[in-house]
Amino acid sequence: MANLNVVVLGELGYSENLGKKGTSTDITFYNLKKGDVTVTFIEPSKYPERLAPLFYAVSTARKAILVVSDITPAFGEIVVMLHSAGLESGFIVLKNFLPKERMIPLIKGTAVEKYEFIEDDKNDLRERLLGEAERLGSEAPSQAQSQGTVLIDHYFNVKGVGTVALGCVSSGTIHVHESLSVLPGEKSAFIRSIQKHDDDFDWATQGDRVGLAIKDVAVEDLERGTVLTSESSIKSALIVNGDAELVKYWASPLKIGMVLHLGHWMQFLPARVESIQDAGDWRRVSLSLKLEKPLAYLPGDHAVLAYLEGGKLRVAGAVKLN
Repeated sequence: MANLNVVVLGELGYSENLGKKGTSTDITFYNLKKGDVTVTFIEPSKYPERLAPLFYAVSTARKAILVVSDITPAFGEIVVMLHSAGLESGFIVLKNFLPKERMIPLIKGTAVEKYEFIEDDKNDLRERLLGEAERLGSEAPSQAQSQGTVLIDHYFNVKGVGTVALGCVSSGTIHVHESLSVLPGEKSAFIRSIQKHDDDFDWATQGDRVGLAIKDVAVEDLERGTVLTSESSIKSALIVNGDAELVKYWASPLKIGMVLHLGHWMQFLPARVESIQDAGDWRRVSLSLKLEKPLAYLPGDHAVLAYLEGGKLRVAGAVKLN
């Protein structure tokens, strides 16, 4: 089974005519299935009042659908989030007779500049995305590949089953009866079963949305952002360093002591600026950040920097973690 994760932004509920509604909290999932091919649509249900759902919805997506009915501060912030997250593949659907010519200058120089303008035709959109999911499935890692990583977004207890975690396989492959490290922390989780779109499987691979029945870990041991992995290179740290680049729309330099939020995978954590080094350009700096709780990451990964007191624009830029 091949799966494609798609974030849908700009119009809440747009995915209702694309897939069947699934899990819904501050982010809502919609599922489209045709044979062995699936597409998962993700919408940030509590955005724009909260920035975190926007980050969560974007963080595991491989493609974006940006629906634009008007040019608003939220539209600008969405474009900056997509750019800072490095999501360069997507579609733009224009509504209310907005001309393409008005959009082009607003997205120039961002990742969204690479998106394709398409008509508001949901049947065509479904077929396009199913086709892309099928192509991705042919490129997926082998079932035998080890060192898989799952990013948890929801979790709960099921009577007669125990702890169940929902999430996305971000890399590699996981298998039934495999033990995965639970990060941050020292625990391990034994995978009792794997479901993909309500079907049982012995394995899941990169891009798959999964429901895992696990043991040796209680619901109280999990939270959104928990990482289940067999990848030995993943770090877990309270202090992280990296080279940051602030977006061109950000108005002022970062300051020592400022409390940012660091978004990586399904983690969105407060991070205090401990030190700043620059070579004369305040938009390109080396940062040391102290987190409220440990961050799980791979060296070289990119993370989003946000400042929740930033007014109309809360996305500051991105940082490459050392």
